[in-house]
Amino acid sequence: MRQLSVFNQISVDGYFRTASGDSAWMHQQDDDAEFREFTAANARGGGTLLFGRTTYELMASFWPTAAAAEQFPNGLPKVVFSRTLKEASWKNTKLVKGDPATEVRRMKNERGEQMVVMGSGTIVSQLAQAGLIDEYQLVVIPVVLGEGRTMFEGMRKLNLTLTKTRTFRNGKAFLVYEPRT
Repeated sequence: MRQLSVFNQISVDGYFRTASGDSAWMHQQDDDAEFREFTAANARGGGTLLFGRTTYELMASFWPTAAAAEQFPNGLPKVVFSRTLKEASWKNTKLVKGDPATEVRRMKNERGEQMVVMGSGTIVSQLAQAGLIDEYQLVVIPVVLGEGRTMFEGMRKLNLTLTKTRTFRNGKAFLVYEPRT
């Protein structure tokens, strides 16, 4: 069975977007060479990338650029979940208009590499509620936003076990959790 992970950057108070939907604050910290290498290595991990429409549109505008090509490989297969997009404009992308949990359940039963949800709080919440996420990878950025959007909006209780940690010189912390069964 294919594994499904979430990779998200969050503030110390647990938000992945500001109340207005902005995520530029994630990139305002001093990203030293150690952290840049970590993110580049993580991006080269392979598998299938899963997105909601909002994150997909943000990523689709950045990843095809020359700057992104220098840092990250871009040939990975991608899936975008959206009821409003007419078509997926980014190469190697499949558009799914139906229920994300149903599609991911089907994908997990296929042969293939891991799957990773990036950003996409609404999708994370839906897949977590369906019990489909195997691992949560969170980069905690040392900033307090005070308000915003959490990727667990509308969730019931979810017990997690911390399985890995790493801290960086720039103050960011990488935390990996797995759901308790």
